[in-house]
Amino acid sequence: MRESIKVFAPATVANVVCGYDVLGFAVNEPGDEVIMKLTGGSGITITKITGDEGRLPLDPKKNTVSASVQHYLNHIGKPDTGIEIELHKKMPIGSGLGSSSASTVAGLFAVNNLFDSLLTNKELVPFAMKGEELACGYGHADNVAPALLGGFVLIRSYEPLDIISLPHPEDLYAAIVYPEVDVPTKDARQMIRSKVLLKDAVTQWGNVAGLVSGLFLKDHDLIGRSMTDILVEPTRSILIPDFYKMRSLAMKTGAIGFGISGSGPSVFALTKDEGTARAITQKLQQHLKGIGINSLSFVSSVNKKGPVILD
Repeated sequence: MRESIKVFAPATVANVVCGYDVLGFAVNEPGDEVIMKLTGGSGITITKITGDEGRLPLDPKKNTVSASVQHYLNHIGKPDTGIEIELHKKMPIGSGLGSSSASTVAGLFAVNNLFDSLLTNKELVPFAMKGEELACGYGHADNVAPALLGGFVLIRSYEPLDIISLPHPEDLYAAIVYPEVDVPTKDARQMIRSKVLLKDAVTQWGNVAGLVSGLFLKDHDLIGRSMTDILVEPTRSILIPDFYKMRSLAMKTGAIGFGISGSGPSVFALTKDEGTARAITQKLQQHLKGIGINSLSFVSSVNKKGPVILD
């Protein structure tokens, strides 16, 4: 059994426009790193957090990483195990890219490997959902499942939990731009309507089914025309500066589809190649700069691996 480990877990794009809380995919960058050590003592200690500008708690009961790890230890019958955790945030907090998810997944993957992988990555998903519950008040899986499993993931059901890995076109790239404005996940979730019209639900179901079918068929056009959200995006887009202008720019530059990543403010476009993805991020960042907003960009193929050991 290992005594220490260093792990990277990837950022994710949740919802994928029409799949609110049921679809997501992993990207290669950004992501978070966790260093974990068995101490021989008792209890979990967070010794260091970097890259968070002091925003994340060192209290192990309040931090998503340590809280999820404690749930895991309770499950395997070793609740008092001595563990030290370092968390290195390599991605912006509150970006809509699964920041809490990446940290939580890195921690769970690390502790599971320290205990000789007693659980599969899929079996770790419920523990990661506990971290999401702590972070945003609701234990959804559309970030943590793709972060753990890699690729595109469908959560067919939450009760019981039923997670399905989906295929995708090999040439698919994501162009991601994070405008540096504050959109807290809890606030963005509270804006969403609790009731919708049946005709709108029918439209949304068709788009989700179309997107999943497009991924299986590796049909770019079907993927693109299915990336339409009439339930959540109209509300959440209000919080994102010039969202529809950015969508227009992305589509004119060759995007297959465009939407909000998670609860925002990050936006993403799917493309058929890396060059188009880079051209889109450049145009979106230029536009945001023109209206006085700083931004970060990431270009990535779909991450198939999920979390990885770095040492």
